[in-house]
Amino acid sequence: MAASPEAKFTEEQVLWVKHHTPKLMTFAISRPESYRFAAGQFSRLGFRDGEGFIWRAYSVVSAEYADTLEYFAVLIEGGPMSAKFAAMQAGDTVLLDKNATGFLLPERFPDGKDLVMLCTGSGIAPFLSILEQPEIWQRFERLALVHSVSFTEELIFNERLAALREHPLIEEYFDKFRFIPVTTRAETAGALNLKRIPELLTSGALSEALGYGFNQADTRFMVCGNPAMVKDTFQALLDLGFAMHRNREPGQIMMENGF
Repeated sequence: MAASPEAKFTEEQVLWVKHHTPKLMTFAISRPESYRFAAGQFSRLGFRDGEGFIWRAYSVVSAEYADTLEYFAVLIEGGPMSAKFAAMQAGDTVLLDKNATGFLLPERFPDGKDLVMLCTGSGIAPFLSILEQPEIWQRFERLALVHSVSFTEELIFNERLAALREHPLIEEYFDKFRFIPVTTRAETAGALNLKRIPELLTSGALSEALGYGFNQADTRFMVCGNPAMVKDTFQALLDLGFAMHRNREPGQIMMENGF
């Protein structure tokens, strides 16, 4: 006999909601003691919708050891899930699938010295979780996060990333880290401007901004964002001589479409 739908999820409380722009929001929900995930994985969140349910996947922003589960959502006009999120307030309830999933996991790389994380929009979410894991800082000699958005006001995590300098589990390793913001439709101080990530890779501008080169022996890339960005970035990396990582064929690239 198949398990009832209710056996596959828990009902969690919304703890807080923050709207950063009309389209960008973060929120946290309660975390069941039994809920486990690896940094880089995503949850399935849902709501009851009439006689059925509505579900979508969202990467976990929280550290693996956090007491709550935090998420980042981009609201899409006319989207049924976005409408639910737009109206959501602290004290409301959200459905949480009991099983996290996803394979955007840095531990899948068997080697490498430099980890370069490339993302657009909500694709930053899994990397925020990964960067709160001390193991990642201990393993790699250099860490880089490149976050591309359209406009300056969409760079909502800059302060959070800077605060890693004082994170008790990470502060001693922070000098390994470089954050490169990118704005494609605006001039932003301290950012790479008016170019997409694939072009920044191809032209060498990203390597120059980081202060070191990329090579097959040392550099590992993780890519997450909108499908067009993932496709074009993957092609740019292929053109530079890098290969997709597979369990039976180790390579230098892992990628996932952002949710």
